[in-house]
Amino acid sequence: MTTSAIEDLLRELTPQVLGALVRRHGQFEACEDAVQEAVLAASVQWPAEGLPDNPRGWLVTVASRRLIDQLRSDHARRERESATAAEVVPEDVPDTDDTLVLLFLCCHPILTAASQTALTLRAVGGLTTAEIARAFLVPEATMAARISRAKQRIKAAGSSFSLPEGPEREERLRVVLHVLYLIFNEGYTASSGHELHRSDLAREAIRLARMVHAQLPEDGEVTGLLALMLLTDARRQARTTEAGDLIPLDEQDRTKWDCGLIDEGTELVKASLAGPALGPYQLQAAIAATHADATTAEETDWPQVHALYLILERIAPNPMVTLNRAIALAEVEGPAAGLALLSTLDGDERMAGHHRLLSVRAHLLEKTGDPAGAYEHYRRAAKSTASLAEQRYLESRASRIKP
Repeated sequence: MTTSAIEDLLRELTPQVLGALVRRHGQFEACEDAVQEAVLAASVQWPAEGLPDNPRGWLVTVASRRLIDQLRSDHARRERESATAAEVVPEDVPDTDDTLVLLFLCCHPILTAASQTALTLRAVGGLTTAEIARAFLVPEATMAARISRAKQRIKAAGSSFSLPEGPEREERLRVVLHVLYLIFNEGYTASSGHELHRSDLAREAIRLARMVHAQLPEDGEVTGLLALMLLTDARRQARTTEAGDLIPLDEQDRTKWDCGLIDEGTELVKASLAGPALGPYQLQAAIAATHADATTAEETDWPQVHALYLILERIAPNPMVTLNRAIALAEVEGPAAGLALLSTLDGDERMAGHHRLLSVRAHLLEKTGDPAGAYEHYRRAAKSTASLAEQRYLESRASRIKP
């Protein structure tokens, strides 16, 4: 097995092993340290010596012994047991995969959204603290402190390592899906920095969503979120020029869209919509599927897109949903109708000065024949985003219509 394949296997097994240890021993932070040591040992030994017969059992064995050594501070024992760990697999290594339980724990409602995201990427995603810090453009020490505080808060809350039941489970699952959604969005359109994409984060969000879907295949919103991610990520290669400049949806070369992801996402959308309930991720996935179904921008079924946004706005009111509905409405009834709908967001504090509102208004003003107004809003939008790729795009739009 190649080094790359071993790394992928370790990333897949890490949350399973951590879940097994936390279930058996508790002490989330100590278990995580022990698992990281076991993974490090595996990354050195497996490429040289080959995979053990039971890689997961090997990791559980080594991590368990490292944990015991940590608790006992027995350095001599650590050396002796490390030498024999690869040869011995405990008989009680569970066959169950506790990754979903671990994900629910990381998304504990006592934590802030930022802490939930960071802890999920660390414990379930297997990213290092340095990698997470780089993704969110904060110092490593800051991210380390955030993750440490999150672990301490979970410990102080006295959370048991088990799936919640009934309404609590449903509520916690929505938090899990929201965290995965946030991770994917940050990866697909980075909120700051030079690059438009953080493909490592987007891939990780998709991997974790696949994991949740594998364990909860009948949940329509889980299926819808995975479908949304796949259909959205299918457009990634067409979203930027070779220089990294943003290409809007209506100007993308759709032959560069990933047909495999589109086909898989479309089938998932159909499956998600077959259930009795309808949630926001299912609707967003249906919108993405409608865009994917059009071979050219002109063939987009905008009345269908607008109708889906209208339903989404009713069941999950959000200013971003209204903004996106304004774009669809402009395509159906003209830019003036879109601008009228946008005006309803002017009093929303959440949208005050937001670059998306400014850029959409600029686009619609341009289409109404108001280049001066469009120019002003493009420039304001460019100054309001921390994404350099978006800044370049908005400045280029402004320069094309400069009075």
